Amino acid sequence: MKVHFIAIGGSVMHQLAIALHRKGYVVTGSDDEIFEPARGNLEREGLLPPTLGWQPERVNAGLDAVILGMHAKADNPELKLAEKLGLAIYSFPEYIFQESKDKVRVVIGGSHGKTTTTSMVMTALQSAGKDFDYLVGARLEGFPRSVNITHAPVIVCEGDEYPASALEKRPKFHFLFPQIAVLTGIAWDHINVFPSFEIYLDQFRIFLDKIELGGVLIYNETDPVLARLVGEHPAAIRRIGYGIPVHRIENGITLVTLEGQTAALKVFGEHNLLNLQAAWLVCKDLGLDAVTFLKGIAGFTGAARRLELLASAPAVNVYRDFAHAPSKVRATIRAVNAQFPDRRLIAVLELHTYSSLNEQFLTEYQGSLEDADAVAVFYSLHALELKRLPPLPEEKVLSGFGKKGLEVIHKKEELAEWLMKQSYKNANLLLMSSGNYDGLDIQALTNQITQ
Repeated sequence: MKVHFIAIGGSVMHQLAIALHRKGYVVTGSDDEIFEPARGNLEREGLLPPTLGWQPERVNAGLDAVILGMHAKADNPELKLAEKLGLAIYSFPEYIFQESKDKVRVVIGGSHGKTTTTSMVMTALQSAGKDFDYLVGARLEGFPRSVNITHAPVIVCEGDEYPASALEKRPKFHFLFPQIAVLTGIAWDHINVFPSFEIYLDQFRIFLDKIELGGVLIYNETDPVLARLVGEHPAAIRRIGYGIPVHRIENGITLVTLEGQTAALKVFGEHNLLNLQAAWLVCKDLGLDAVTFLKGIAGFTGAARRLELLASAPAVNVYRDFAHAPSKVRATIRAVNAQFPDRRLIAVLELHTYSSLNEQFLTEYQGSLEDADAVAVFYSLHALELKRLPPLPEEKVLSGFGKKGLEVIHKKEELAEWLMKQSYKNANLLLMSSGNYDGLDIQALTNQITQ
């Protein structure tokens, strides 16, 4: 197989290129910019393009497939030539399906928790010695890449509802056609792509249509929106609803019980317990028993930036979390408070996505920060400029969140100053963002706080 990647430097694109290269395919690629770690990863595999820029001469009639990344535009010269030559052109998820037609396909979707649930399934299957391929949206301990394609009989995929490519605007998870599907919950997100909640809901209705006939849907029945959507849908599939499993908290450690078997966990929070229950039902359908599943999941420390413990001292823990949508913010704050009920919670939320920086969307955050004791919301003017969004007035942020005492900060230096002014005696610090606080050195601050 000869495969060419247009925009090979993408975070998952380059990892798929490496996976196919290791499978024995002839892989080429182009991009107009490639940053670390993609650059180093491609170079070590001998896949780094010799020059940057789009090179139509790399596209020829001998290619079996062209894979188009999100970074590539519709007028890309390599894409235009591939179309002229009549080559098979795939978005990333379309090609994943091509490689997994003969596998059992597990697809985990939902507005929140899909990365963690996918990671839990992968961790449990790996611990059990099962052979499987995977696609996950975060770095995970024990897995060298976020994409792996081999001759394994099963593939576990995180199902993203964001558009597949510049040509294919439909969501990625519409192209994977699972036999085992998971939906973790529905909360409006990606307002720049789905301008109304109803349009967003439609993407999940379509996903249900894509489940293979006779397949199974494992869904969070505690989510009223999702439960109603599943109940109204006519798909001829098995449906398994789930909720929070039996558990208890002892000395800051969560213990969970499945089918009479109990294990201590390294993760916590009701949202993670819901994720765990979904992962267990997937693994059970794939043949694991409760003892085997819990043995694997007991060592799970979480995917990168999902309630990740950055540092700790006797009286303070510092957590970093990918939370950015309103439902994720609420769940993460609730989790930390439930695990440490006697500690103060200091929380920082960065507005970084198109939705969170949209003045009309801010009311969705009403009350989401209410259970934190000291709170700052950070957004840089640079982020607004990059996304070509209009100015976001501070008063709109304050009224949108409705949190008394909320600090609104724009400069990373001022955020660092605010953080260092807080009292961390018997307290936890929760840093929530899908960005990087405009380049703030979080690790250095964390070290100061926990000294």
